[in-house]
Amino acid sequence: MRRSSVRGQVEPLAALAAVLAVSAGFVVYADTLGDAVPGQPDDETPTAILDSVHRSLQTTGVSAPGRLDTAMTTVPEGWKANITLTAGGVRWQRGPSPPESADRVTRRVSVRLAPQRIEPGQLRVVVWR
Repeated sequence: MRRSSVRGQVEPLAALAAVLAVSAGFVVYADTLGDAVPGQPDDETPTAILDSVHRSLQTTGVSAPGRLDTAMTTVPEGWKANITLTAGGVRWQRGPSPPESADRVTRRVSVRLAPQRIEPGQLRVVVWR
């Protein structure tokens, strides 16, 4: 008769390999499922466009109004945008006038008004096709 203490044991290396194989399977499944779900691509949603515009406006974590023209170039092809940056009672705007049906997204940002002068502001991006 065999002892019960030797039954059901697995080598540590084999157990680790099994865990890695199962984890890799989940990663492949999740990636395939993400590609199969219909909908807008992530880089063309209004929030994603706002993120892209925000990144292009920043220098050292602070939005610079002088970079608005550069920010307009980050809008994906097929979209139109109106970008407005406000801070300290001043407003900067680029882009055509948006229709009423356009999607509007906003974000609080820090804006450099002058050297050594940074104030809280708001970035608003209005996008439409």
